[in-house]
Amino acid sequence: LNWVRTVLHGMPKARLTPQPVEQKYFAFLGRVSPEKGLDKAIRIAARAGVKLKVAAKIDDADRAYYEREIAPLMEQPHVEYIGEINDDQKPEFLSGAHALLFPIDWPEPFGLVMIEAMACGTPVIAFRRGSVPEVMEDGLTGFIVENEDEAVAAIDRIPTLDRAKVRARFEQRFTARRMAEDYVSVYEELIAA
Repeated sequence: LNWVRTVLHGMPKARLTPQPVEQKYFAFLGRVSPEKGLDKAIRIAARAGVKLKVAAKIDDADRAYYEREIAPLMEQPHVEYIGEINDDQKPEFLSGAHALLFPIDWPEPFGLVMIEAMACGTPVIAFRRGSVPEVMEDGLTGFIVENEDEAVAAIDRIPTLDRAKVRARFEQRFTARRMAEDYVSVYEELIAA
């Protein structure tokens, strides 16, 4: 592949920012598909006794999966489906969550929703799959877990995390400026070689 270095994604620093709202639920943000783990997020929230707000789109390719596997779970009283949301709606949605639940079931290449949550100061509880260990810092920006049991156990540790530090880590690692600087560094290194 002629790999030189991994440059992590970034986004504009001010696109998503923490909002002064009370945290009342867990958030799920993304697509409804088997590999994204919405079914697991619903079970984790149920076991914690906390509401789960689901901001997700349902692609035509995943419609049958949704109808067969997810729709019955969405009828539970602790689940609120709000549909797909845009960037203007994400700060309040993510800031209002105790944590973003990210129980993925595949080798996620990046997981943009993790850094969107961190931009809002919201910790992430994520399964150790794909890029999660590269993006997340266990005990700082959230918790990396192996399964649903560990995710439920991690919920009790959320108050130990500092939301201001979660946001600060986003600013250090995941802004568009940092991404551009990293690319420039790689290009300069290759030119010098």
